[in-house]
Amino acid sequence: MKQVGSTVVHILSVALVAAVLGVPAFAQDAAKKDGPPKPPPSPSQALLDSWNDVGRKLIAMAEDFPEDKYDFKPTPAQRSFAEQLLHAAGANYYFTNPVMGQKPPAGEDPKRSDYKTKAAVVAFVKKSFEEGAAAIKAKGDKGMSDLIVDPFANQQQRVSDTGWSLLEHSGEHYGQLVTYYRVAGLVPPESRPKK
Repeated sequence: MKQVGSTVVHILSVALVAAVLGVPAFAQDAAKKDGPPKPPPSPSQALLDSWNDVGRKLIAMAEDFPEDKYDFKPTPAQRSFAEQLLHAAGANYYFTNPVMGQKPPAGEDPKRSDYKTKAAVVAFVKKSFEEGAAAIKAKGDKGMSDLIVDPFANQQQRVSDTGWSLLEHSGEHYGQLVTYYRVAGLVPPESRPKK
């Protein structure tokens, strides 16, 4: 009985120490919520943050998916995993090129035969998001309202509107690639427990 009592005292002591050590962290979180809210990011920073976030997710998938499954298609009519990545990354240039004063792509997706290895696909995806981020930074807040021409609608659009449109497009393909993971019996990087 004496040993049980000392074990209970030990457990209670550990719990008390954990509770006391947790109070400063709780107090800091409460102070953040009780203080004035942080101002929103600037328009170009909000676009850049979202651009980099979806880029990070697609790059993580490109690096993670097994190379021997890069040509996997859930059904024969769909693009392969690699073709989905190439399509999403290639579409970024409908934003980046006009923003940087260049012609948009000719309209075709990058060909899988031009990006034969996983490393080549990963490099292309990274490059497309890096160049898009550089274009956003170059424009800054003042340039978000600059006008460029949407080549599909032959209509002027603001830089910011085109950027958000391409982000939505990338997000759609991210969602499709999550399905590719699941159908292939794999777990996407964002769905795995955090370390």
